[in-house]
Amino acid sequence: MSRPVVGIIGNQYLINDQYPAHAGGRMNSEAISDVSGCMPMLIPADPRFVSVPELLELCDGFLLTGGRPNVHPSEYGEDVTEAHGEFDQARDAIVLPLVRACVDRGQPFLAICRGFQEVNVAMGGSLYPEIRDLPGRMNHRMPPDGTLEEKFELRHEVTFTKGGVFHGLMGAEKVMTNTLHGQGIKRAGHTIEIDGHAPDGTPEATYVKGASGFTLAVQWHPEWNAAHDPVSRPLFSAFGDAVRDWAGAAQPFDVTRLSA
Repeated sequence: MSRPVVGIIGNQYLINDQYPAHAGGRMNSEAISDVSGCMPMLIPADPRFVSVPELLELCDGFLLTGGRPNVHPSEYGEDVTEAHGEFDQARDAIVLPLVRACVDRGQPFLAICRGFQEVNVAMGGSLYPEIRDLPGRMNHRMPPDGTLEEKFELRHEVTFTKGGVFHGLMGAEKVMTNTLHGQGIKRAGHTIEIDGHAPDGTPEATYVKGASGFTLAVQWHPEWNAAHDPVSRPLFSAFGDAVRDWAGAAQPFDVTRLSA
């Protein structure tokens, strides 16, 4: 019996500063295969090569990954500043309409870091270009030095809404997560439910209110150590269940059934 397919949104890179490539972190594929129980398929997120209707037909669900480039501020009505960093407008052109289409259809997605920010922008929200520059906020960026283990180590708590979706999924109101992001939610999209915060108030966990499918999004990186981390594993397991529901033509995964 074949596994359902999860399209993993890829990012553009230059190998050896010269050779252009679409790539995705192996830990994303490991989490989808080993924990979600689905077949990972890397998607070149560029409208020259793929279209949203094709992706919706080909894949049963989507993993919206992290990535160094940020969503272009024109997508939420703001001007570019130096603080906004690098951009990937080809990815914007695929992922933003893909999010809206998945919400409309009830097709599942799990969003991580940049993906978390894409979901907010797709639903009408905006972003701060640099969280650490805001009064009272901590530095959420990846440590510049150290091993991968040190960069992905657990660095702060996330507190979930009592009785909410993430509380129900995790079985706890507070969990420890890593943090490797510079931007964050400024204005929440009109259907975005913020269901978890960092100690400094930064939104860390959301879903789309009223959506018929799985739309969970997190600002941290649960793909790291996903098979063993007590926060990552239930997230990817629930996503796998949602993808199987969709692939089996069952009713879309009802996110409210996760509520505590």
